[in-house]
Amino acid sequence: MRALVLSQPGPVASLTICEVQNPHPKQGQVRVSVKAVGLNPVDYKLAGRGNPLWKFPHILGLDVAGIIDEIGEGVVDWSIGDRVLYHGDLTQPGGFAEYAITTAHTIAKIPDSISFTDAAALPCAGLTAYQGIVRRLNICNDQIVWVQGGAGGVGGYGIQICKSKNAKVITTCSSQNKEYVTSLGADHVIDYQTENVLDRIQEITNGRGVDAVQSAVDVHTANQGVKGLCFGGGISCIAGLPSLSEETFEKAISIHRIALGGAHTSNNFNAQTDLAYMANELIALVVNGHVDPMITEQIKLEDIPKGLEQLETRHFRGKIVAEIE
Repeated sequence: MRALVLSQPGPVASLTICEVQNPHPKQGQVRVSVKAVGLNPVDYKLAGRGNPLWKFPHILGLDVAGIIDEIGEGVVDWSIGDRVLYHGDLTQPGGFAEYAITTAHTIAKIPDSISFTDAAALPCAGLTAYQGIVRRLNICNDQIVWVQGGAGGVGGYGIQICKSKNAKVITTCSSQNKEYVTSLGADHVIDYQTENVLDRIQEITNGRGVDAVQSAVDVHTANQGVKGLCFGGGISCIAGLPSLSEETFEKAISIHRIALGGAHTSNNFNAQTDLAYMANELIALVVNGHVDPMITEQIKLEDIPKGLEQLETRHFRGKIVAEIE
């Protein structure tokens, strides 16, 4: 099969197209004929540092959509020909290839009304936002949520999922993305480059602070998030935990660390199957028109290195998806 491979840890420019041996599923696994694969920042980060469990050459790519074409022993809930998507195990070969292997209990069905391309844009960023907002923060009607980095993948999904829960959304972004995040449903947009973010949050909330924060940028913004919370609020952290301080304890806040893919390597079967349950719930929001996959660029397998380089700038909005022929 054709695959985009990494011969050793290094820059994404070193990824090359090669012919590699077709994989076959083991017990409890399925093989997916890949139709589309989503690109994520974790791909270029992993390419640069590698993983001690990898065997080289290694295939990256965590977000896969395609058709089951081979089933391993013991798999009873899936059939050849089923349209599926999944968020893969970062310790295993991924989806930048014509075929990919995954565990049967972590995949979700793609409805006929959803394209493979749209489905592949969902898992990593969409499930990260969904887990934080729905599973951990339990966002509900009329709460005020600060979604950091609203123009990015996790931020964009965060805005839309919050609005599906009838919450009010404050988001931060640069001035050129104000119209974009507003189109996703943001009620208030703060330009972090020209405005004092915390002062604006106090102004918008009449000095109360926000009920919850989706922190998707870094430790600095996680610390800002804590300062913007009201008493008893909560923060979901994706790219860095806030520094613990007396203020943190006095506010009685809850801190939630989101490590979506960690479920694969854990011994927690419920956490693994919840990847599939959350994907089903997220897809239902797409079908009902509450969530847009936010695809801004569709590319081919050989264009993935350039796509990842775009993500490395950290100023790309929406999602890039590679369609696999």
